[in-house]
Amino acid sequence: MSQDVCVVVPTIREYECMRSYFENARRHGFDLSRLHVVLVTEDFCETDAMERMLEEEGVSGEVFDGSRREEWYAEHGVEKYSHVVPAASHAETSFGLLYMWAREEFEYGFFIDDDTLPHPDEDFFGTHLENLAFGGEIEEVASDENWVNVLYQNADEHGLYPRGYPYSAMGETVETDTTEIESGQVVASQGLWTNVPDLDAVRILMDGDLEGQAQTRTTAEDFDGDFVAARGNYLTVCSMNLAFRREVIPAFYQLPMDDNEWDVGRFDDIWSGVFLKRACDVLGARIYNGAPLCEHNKAPRSTFDDLNNEVPGLELNEHLWRVIDDVGDGAESYAEVFEVMARELADGDWDEYNNGAFFTHVGERMLEWLECLEALERPAPIAANRRI
Repeated sequence: MSQDVCVVVPTIREYECMRSYFENARRHGFDLSRLHVVLVTEDFCETDAMERMLEEEGVSGEVFDGSRREEWYAEHGVEKYSHVVPAASHAETSFGLLYMWAREEFEYGFFIDDDTLPHPDEDFFGTHLENLAFGGEIEEVASDENWVNVLYQNADEHGLYPRGYPYSAMGETVETDTTEIESGQVVASQGLWTNVPDLDAVRILMDGDLEGQAQTRTTAEDFDGDFVAARGNYLTVCSMNLAFRREVIPAFYQLPMDDNEWDVGRFDDIWSGVFLKRACDVLGARIYNGAPLCEHNKAPRSTFDDLNNEVPGLELNEHLWRVIDDVGDGAESYAEVFEVMARELADGDWDEYNNGAFFTHVGERMLEWLECLEALERPAPIAANRRI
C-alpha cells in the first residue's frame, strides 16, 4: 500500500495522544504504512520528544516548529507567502495543507486535534476513508434558516449549538429527508465529538461554565446516524476530527486568525467550512458528518479568554455566509470558486460591520493562498540561486 494519507496535528502539549490513534489503527487492522504524520508545533515545544514518539511508534512523519517551517518555505521557494499561515494560531493547520499540496502522493488529509482521543470501538482512519468513498442513501438535513446544527439529533434534550453557528439562525425548523449520493461526491468527512462539546464562549457562559468547557456534555447516545447538509444549507465544520480529499485544498484554507490587528480569532476552521460548503454546492460535492466519533478532552481554561478572542469576529460571523452565498456559480474547480469568494471579500465595502476591514484582509489572504499553491506546483529555485 502506498503512503497516501497525510495526518496534520497542531500541537503544543498533548502530542502523546497520537499513540492512541496509532493503537486504534492496529486494533482495527488499518495499515499504518499509509500514514505520514505532520506535527505542527512551536520553537518552544519538545520537538525531539515528538520525533522520538513517531520513531517509537514506527510511523512516518515530521515535526515542524516555527523555524523548521521557515526552512520549508525557503526550500520550496515560497518564502514570500509564509505570512498566509498565521503564527502561534490553530490556523497553522494551513501549513499542513501546503505540505500536502507540495507532495502529490497524498490523496487524503486528516486533521486531528491534540486534545482528542479515538473511540476504541470505532475504526478511526478506516471509517473516515469509507465515508470519503461513500455511495448510497443517507439522511439529508435542512432548515428554514439555511443552517444545519450538527448536534441536531438530540438538540431537544441538550439544547446545544456548536461554535460558529450563527445566533440569528437559532430556533430553526429542521427538515430531514433521504438523498442518494454517488461514490466520489463526498470530499470531506467530519467526525463529531463526545464529552466536551465544541461550543463558543458565549454559549459556554450560558451553560454556567467559567473554565471554557461547558457543563453539558455529549455522549455517543446523542448521535443517531450519519448525515449531509442539504444544498444551500451551511454547517459548522470543526477541524478536530476531519478527513478530506486532496482536491479541496484550494478552497479549504484555514483562515488567518489571532495574528491580526483586529484580534479576530477562533473562526479559522468555521469560516473555511463555510467556504468549502459553498464550493461543494457549486461543484456537486458533499460533506459527510457523523462517525467516527472522537472524545474531546478540552483542557480547562478561562472562558473569558476565549470570549475575548471571539468577540471581535462575532458580528462578522453572522454575515459571512450571506456574503458568499450567491457567488461562484459556473465555476469548474475549487480554486475557481475560492477565487470568486476571495474577490467578493477583498473588494467589498464592509464599513457597516464592526471590524469589517477584516473581511478585506481575509479576502486578500485567500488570493495569496491560491498564489502560493500555484507557486508550489512549479519547481523551486535551487538553493544556490536563492543565495544570490
